[in-house]
Amino acid sequence: MNRPLFVSLDGPKGTGKTTLLEAVTKALRADNKKVIRLCEKKSDPFRGETMALVNKLARNPDRDLELEVCGRFADSRTWISEHVLTRQPSDSIILIDRWYPSEAAFRRLVPFAEILQLNLDRNVRVPDLHVGVVTDPEISWARAAARQRGLSSTVIHQLEEHVACTQAFERAVAEHAWVLCRNEGTVEDATMQVVAEIYRVLECPQAKLNPLLDMTHPL
Repeated sequence: MNRPLFVSLDGPKGTGKTTLLEAVTKALRADNKKVIRLCEKKSDPFRGETMALVNKLARNPDRDLELEVCGRFADSRTWISEHVLTRQPSDSIILIDRWYPSEAAFRRLVPFAEILQLNLDRNVRVPDLHVGVVTDPEISWARAAARQRGLSSTVIHQLEEHVACTQAFERAVAEHAWVLCRNEGTVEDATMQVVAEIYRVLECPQAKLNPLLDMTHPL
């Protein structure tokens, strides 16, 4: 490949994405791969303004406001695509903690197909490999509750909401043929699965799990 391999790990809260990212990074670097780890929220220069709208939306659900939030996130990803992703070494593997697939879990009023099209229309970089990290919602809920920071979610406050967001995300994974990683066992098992998928794409780029790249018409 003549550009970095771009891999996103997405999913609901408490599914162990960050821990898995750390483990995958360690495994790849042990094999002398150049790995760049990024986090969407830390790379977004407009995060503060957008989260102010998210907080407002949490208090007063409104479709137009949620659509504005989705558009702002998409614009931020366009900025990251142009100003961050393009600056990474061409022989590197970029691992990002959350990208647009995560909105399948957290947005409630705007269908994910519409969110996806927003991102495509703004030329947001499409990952070479989408990995959806999930667990049974009761497991991820309990994991989040055990953390010092708790669930730390602006939009999810009850177990029932967490169950709904998990189900919505799993539907999106199935509909778009993303890699599903069930992170309910050991971190080692999940790491082996993700690393194997990364090597599969590196060795056979035309086998990218990215049907969007072959689309000839918009959704």
